[in-house]
Amino acid sequence: MTKRELIYRISNETGIVQQDVANIIQMSLDYITESLVAGERVEFRNFGVFDVKVRKPRVGRNPIQPEKDVPIPKRAVVRFRAGKEMRNDVAKLTEGKKGNSKAAGKKATKRVKKTPKK
Repeated sequence: MTKRELIYRISNETGIVQQDVANIIQMSLDYITESLVAGERVEFRNFGVFDVKVRKPRVGRNPIQPEKDVPIPKRAVVRFRAGKEMRNDVAKLTEGKKGNSKAAGKKATKRVKKTPKK
């Protein structure tokens, strides 16, 4: 779902003009961003928590030149942890299914080993 689709759905369900819904959503996102930049934690009960985590500096490797060290500086990243209700709702998608989600909807096909042509 995109922000545009969210605006459209809320506008249709509430009868509020799309531009007003867009302004409210944008203001909400701006306030969330401001709080995270200030180092605050943003919590929505039953949905999840946004917070900022600072990753330690580390040494990386260049796969093309593995003998060369690449210093990676410390940096701040936004972390999201889903709330209990969201985790439970999403977990229902995988109940009763085996394997990954991409393969779950596809029919199994028999693979035939090809013999080389002469």
